[in-house]
Amino acid sequence: MGAPDQPTSASAILCEHWREGRKLAALPPDLRPRDRTEGYAIQAEVERQSRKPLFGWKIAATSEAGQRHINVAGPMAGRILAETVRPDGGTAVMAGNAMRVAEPEFAFRMGTDLLPRPTPYDVVEVLGAVDTLHPAIEIPDSRFADFVTAGEAQLIADNACAHLFVLGAPSAADWRGRDLIEERPRITLRGETFVGHGRNVLGDPRVALAWLVNELRGLGVPVRAGQVVTTGTCHPPLPIDSGDAMEVDFGDLGRVSVTFE
Repeated sequence: MGAPDQPTSASAILCEHWREGRKLAALPPDLRPRDRTEGYAIQAEVERQSRKPLFGWKIAATSEAGQRHINVAGPMAGRILAETVRPDGGTAVMAGNAMRVAEPEFAFRMGTDLLPRPTPYDVVEVLGAVDTLHPAIEIPDSRFADFVTAGEAQLIADNACAHLFVLGAPSAADWRGRDLIEERPRITLRGETFVGHGRNVLGDPRVALAWLVNELRGLGVPVRAGQVVTTGTCHPPLPIDSGDAMEVDFGDLGRVSVTFE
């Protein structure tokens, strides 16, 4: 394990860079996480530096394209801080954002707490704890100048590349009776149309949701009622520029949009 003050000191550096829109090459050697567990310990301190209750959770790298984008072998959990949430139809300021991509996602708002326990939760149990389904857009970024070589442990410490998040209205459709694997949201950006696919999200957005719950269960962290879990991009990350507007149409499941400034 790292030094006792490693999580606090490392998170302070990352949060300072996030607030100021600056990048760093790497955490100092004595503060650098050596594995996923140390990375998550630093990330937990990032949450404690927020002034508001935790909004929810994100999953990074649930698709092969997302994994290639940040050069990791599998998914990672991150926290959605309330300060980073932007309104549906609103504006996302891109100052300091180096990734410059946006991702259409399925998000779930939990209706019941899922507490840590010795045995894993299955998909049916996790879905039973969900209140509503939402269309969403995530706008990731990293505090590391070269996020491709930062490595899994540092990226987890870096809140799994969380930056900004847009949540659409809850779906009025009977989404529980739908095969989300075959949902194909249409993304409009710069006059072009792109088509996502539910199967890109760990094969099924519902499986991704259960993965997040069990990843946190292993860390002794609950998923609370009212928190939102966004499950990862259903289309390869789409490059964006200031002045662009993105709309994602999930059909009768709903729509969500944002303008980038």
